[in-house]
Amino acid sequence: MAATDGKKKHIVIIGGGIIGCTSAYFLSRHPSFDPQNHTITLLEATKIAGGASGKAGGLLALWAYPSSLVPLSYKLHKQLADEHGGEERWGYRALHVGQISCKGRRLEEPSKSSVKGKDGDMDGENGGGGEARVSLQKRTKEAMGKLKAAGMPADLDWVDPDCNPYYDEMGDPSTTAQVHPFQFTTAMAELAKEKGVDVRIGASVSAINYSANGDSVESVTYEDKHNGNQTKTIPATDVIISAGPWTRSIYPQAPIAALRAHSVTIKPSRPISAYALFTQIKLPAGFGQKESGKLSRALRGEEIVTPEIYARPKNEVYACGEGDHLVPLPKSTDLVEVDEKRCQEVVDYVSAISDELRDGEVTARQACYLPNNTAGTGSPLVGHAGTKGLYIAAGHTCWGIQNAPGTGLLMSEFVFDGEAKSSKAKGLDPRNVM
Repeated sequence: MAATDGKKKHIVIIGGGIIGCTSAYFLSRHPSFDPQNHTITLLEATKIAGGASGKAGGLLALWAYPSSLVPLSYKLHKQLADEHGGEERWGYRALHVGQISCKGRRLEEPSKSSVKGKDGDMDGENGGGGEARVSLQKRTKEAMGKLKAAGMPADLDWVDPDCNPYYDEMGDPSTTAQVHPFQFTTAMAELAKEKGVDVRIGASVSAINYSANGDSVESVTYEDKHNGNQTKTIPATDVIISAGPWTRSIYPQAPIAALRAHSVTIKPSRPISAYALFTQIKLPAGFGQKESGKLSRALRGEEIVTPEIYARPKNEVYACGEGDHLVPLPKSTDLVEVDEKRCQEVVDYVSAISDELRDGEVTARQACYLPNNTAGTGSPLVGHAGTKGLYIAAGHTCWGIQNAPGTGLLMSEFVFDGEAKSSKAKGLDPRNVM
């Protein structure tokens, strides 16, 4: 018999990121969910996918971690895409993933994919003193020969062969895929609403309230930003904390820390093939570029940098750099500080190995905070928190998008069945570390 036993349930989800939204989706589709007898309310302080869920890379991989969650979640991604048109709706597709090591070029070097017109301008451009670059959208036989000799796939022709690239396959379309995180998260929220989930935006949770003896949850209090910060309290029989790096602000016992990460999106100068690349780029001494009068980091000697580059559908590329702890986690996602210099460095690094990216248009410069489990297990916390009706689903690190569907399904089972049924989740139990 299901854990509900026919009793009314008031389920409250705290956090409108990918974990909260997939939890809402699967809760609203659980066989025991009865909209006449149960309510599901999702509370989000700023906007859906306002944090890392809207600014992540969106890579899906069977070789991700933890092993208790990944296979289930990877399979669910495909099922969700098939059922709801994910290919078009949130950019789901299989792709190749590889590691690539190469030498970066100085950014002032001329683009190999640009030529000058009759008057000194770049072909296809007028004015600008001949400084604009336009890709010819092709490679010479000599260049393709260099790529082939380096073991590069034939269609990975947007990495400059003069960078001496070496490619090592990490995954193919049978083991790796991708989604657009913002589109996927917002779609999950919309699909949950279609099944009766009450999604409240501008609802900043201030307290989880417990019964008199403290052994069960009773209600949740939040400030309604859209109604003059009016304080509201709603009943709750079950509370899921899925607030990512903000989990500790709601539940201080949770061992969740925050890591800031910067990223950019670029519209390349031509459509490029579907690859996700983990790079090691050796930059030359003195590397740097002026951008709007500012100079990105100039190196005294050679340095190796490791940006990740994800080609997306509809002619978009996502690239990110390393994380930092320079700025503490702010109160909410809308207060996250973006370091323009760090974003420019990412642009410079990927431009150093690709004409298509160097000649493209930067469409977004952004930052977010990733939630990390500091208890040393390396796994997210998914399950009961020790108090009746209280659950945690947080600490998913950089694999939050990948592991969200599996997490959401497990949360629906915890709430309605009393235990996880789709996967062995004992290693994810928050009570192991709290």
